[in-house]
Amino acid sequence: MENLKYLTNGIIKENPLLILVLGTCPSLAVTTSVTNGIGMGAAVTFVLVCSNFIISLLKNFIPNKVRIAAFIVVIASFVTIVDLVMQAFTPDLYKALGVFIPLIVVNCIILGRAEAFAQKNTPVAAIMDGIGMGIGFTLALCVMAAIRELLGNGSLMDVKLVGENAKTILIFILPPGAFMTFGYLIAIMNVIKRKFNI
Repeated sequence: MENLKYLTNGIIKENPLLILVLGTCPSLAVTTSVTNGIGMGAAVTFVLVCSNFIISLLKNFIPNKVRIAAFIVVIASFVTIVDLVMQAFTPDLYKALGVFIPLIVVNCIILGRAEAFAQKNTPVAAIMDGIGMGIGFTLALCVMAAIRELLGNGSLMDVKLVGENAKTILIFILPPGAFMTFGYLIAIMNVIKRKFNI
């Protein structure tokens, strides 16, 4: 039961994107569609869970002087798996996410959780933390992507929801729209945290 609390931490209390403000570069770049958001979220969640688990298992064997280098080697191994699997089975998504898949290796969320949590806790707690943080990150990406795609393209998950002649707000699928959406979502999250004392 103790480990279950780590599942919920990443959703609101310690949401990696909207509270801790980690991993913003790929988040702002890939959230032009919900499909991209789900793909990036799934990739980060897989790497987060697997690397947390392995780092937690090896924590007593990794010398303190080389721990960051060892963490990066573990993380890079799982990113390579994600990269190859995506390239083989979802080539369109792989092309859409582009360079941001290999850059998961240096994503602050994953390295931060390895350093702050996985190396100090049990493997089960590390897995739960990885799942919770991954879900929180994916939800934040999907909400951000849904707003941007709907307002900027008039579609959701690449399905057109408005007529051909309907006006859309082009800025939302451009970089300034990403920053505006991100800022408003952070503000909304802060209001929710204050209102419900989370």
